[in-house]
Amino acid sequence: MTRQHTSAFGWSLALLVATVFCGLGVWQLHRMHEKQALLDQVPPGREKAMTVQQAMQAPRVLHWVRDRLQFLPGSILLDNQLRHGRAGVKVYQPARADGGQVVLVDLGWLPLPADRQMPAITPQPGVQTLEGLWAPPPSAGLALGPALAAADQPRTWLATRIELPAISRALGVADAPMAPQVLRLDPSLPLGYERDLELLPNTLPPSRHLGYAVQWFAMALAVLVIAVVLQWRRGRARR
Repeated sequence: MTRQHTSAFGWSLALLVATVFCGLGVWQLHRMHEKQALLDQVPPGREKAMTVQQAMQAPRVLHWVRDRLQFLPGSILLDNQLRHGRAGVKVYQPARADGGQVVLVDLGWLPLPADRQMPAITPQPGVQTLEGLWAPPPSAGLALGPALAAADQPRTWLATRIELPAISRALGVADAPMAPQVLRLDPSLPLGYERDLELLPNTLPPSRHLGYAVQWFAMALAVLVIAVVLQWRRGRARR
């Protein structure tokens, strides 16, 4: 391979790596703006409660929802959820509104033992009047690997992230409109598990995303600077 070809290959590789780093930096900035926009919203009052159907037709922001919902079979256990410094899972169960819409109901958090034995889940039965915060599902981060894996308990899946199309297929409700938001139950309701209404649980704050974005952009710049220095040194050596 000639020096010219070596130089072209080196610059192509440097530009490729810098482009990837810049892409990761842009993704971090997008996550920062997305989370900051969520935090900037004013939490809705309970007196302005909507039904599930109204919430699905409204802008995709925070709402307080109150409705009678039919719980459906099946449970989703969202893995890697920390609370009080302990690892655990968040439990979700689908429920159907009168209009046919299906929403994932956040029933709360359960701890995991050291051997990571999944807790036995007792699905909620029948029709119940529920209320809570209509909010985005937990952020997924980088999507690596399958979103769902079957758990030992029947009709129960362990999830690495909330990927609504995959969850809809697994639960057998793909024929119904799945809500893009989840219903985070009012902690005062006497069902489910330990929970709260914190807007950004188990996730990075916007400031951390900004810090990571700066790091990725700095790494991209460093790659280009190194490429320039190596090119300059090769030029001097040839002279």
